[in-house]
Amino acid sequence: MSNAPAPMAAASNGPSPATPGAPKQTNTNLTVSRGLSDWLRANRTSIAFTSYQTGQLFLVGVTPGGTVSFNQQNFSRAMGVCYQPGRLYLGTSHQIWRLENMLRPGETANQHFDMALIPRNAQTTGDVDVHEVGTDAAGRVIFVNTKYSCLATLDLNHSFRPIWKPDFISKLAPEDRCHLNGMAMDGGAPRYVTAVSRSDSLTGWRERRHEGGVLIEVATDRIVTDQLSMPHSPRVHGDHVLALDSGRGHLIRIDPASGERADIAFCPGFLRGMSLHNGHALVTVSKPRNGTFAGLALDTALVSRDAEAWCGVLIVNLASGDIVEWIKLDGFITELFDVAVMPGVVCPMSIGPDTPEMRSTISFDREISPLS
Repeated sequence: MSNAPAPMAAASNGPSPATPGAPKQTNTNLTVSRGLSDWLRANRTSIAFTSYQTGQLFLVGVTPGGTVSFNQQNFSRAMGVCYQPGRLYLGTSHQIWRLENMLRPGETANQHFDMALIPRNAQTTGDVDVHEVGTDAAGRVIFVNTKYSCLATLDLNHSFRPIWKPDFISKLAPEDRCHLNGMAMDGGAPRYVTAVSRSDSLTGWRERRHEGGVLIEVATDRIVTDQLSMPHSPRVHGDHVLALDSGRGHLIRIDPASGERADIAFCPGFLRGMSLHNGHALVTVSKPRNGTFAGLALDTALVSRDAEAWCGVLIVNLASGDIVEWIKLDGFITELFDVAVMPGVVCPMSIGPDTPEMRSTISFDREISPLS
């Protein structure tokens, strides 16, 4: 890792008022590696990441002065995030939000934000424990419906429309049987998924966290491998599949033909969420809820390395396995979920759905559309 944090002037709207019933928030200190600003500029991207623990969406970019900008907004139990040019999809506690960039070409918001994402639509799914979110070739939202152990899309009349389930799941029931959690989109369709186990009973995966995690090929229902520990976030990368072997703390490469795996990098924390960009993997890591990763190889690995678990975003060079840049959160926020790169965006911001800014921010097409 880069061994010195960079000085950081975080440009942020700050959090909106807490969701009723949510725990009172205390401070979280954000530090970044010395080269993060240069890495973002060199790779022409910004970053979005989420914390379901505090229900926040973070957008990370670079100000005109070269400092790292953090913009954060409250979204109840913020989970999977998917970026498409000018648009962000975000899974939350019971809705999937669509945020749109309200800026016209050449416009900026608050003098230096080149993207201003505004919540324009929230499709209500109910509490189905939305995990990862993607879009298919037709532009449909596809999401991992963890509570019902299936992949699903949105429906105008119902909470969701199931489109696929693993062969070993005998019934769609709100039982989180196998903890289906990750989805790799490829060629405009879901190609692989991850699940913590092949359990077909109520929360049966909880007793199988240390082994038996699976990578499944969606089109054929083939189990590519069942030798993983709490896997998350599969991603197609050339002829291989990258995934997070979270129970071991490793970013791994899997041969989809043989199922053989190879370690790329050890990451100090519980891995969830991955985005690929220019030969790098951006991953989120979290601290344990109970002080230890009990029963997981990750716990032993941290002890053997005399290391403490992190909460943050790590940028891994896929060729070398080195962690080249990072964002670290210390304080109240200890758990993150997903991360997405936003190519071509320098310094993004968003507006929260229940804020004074949302009520007063109005944009419209200047051209009057004829009635017919």
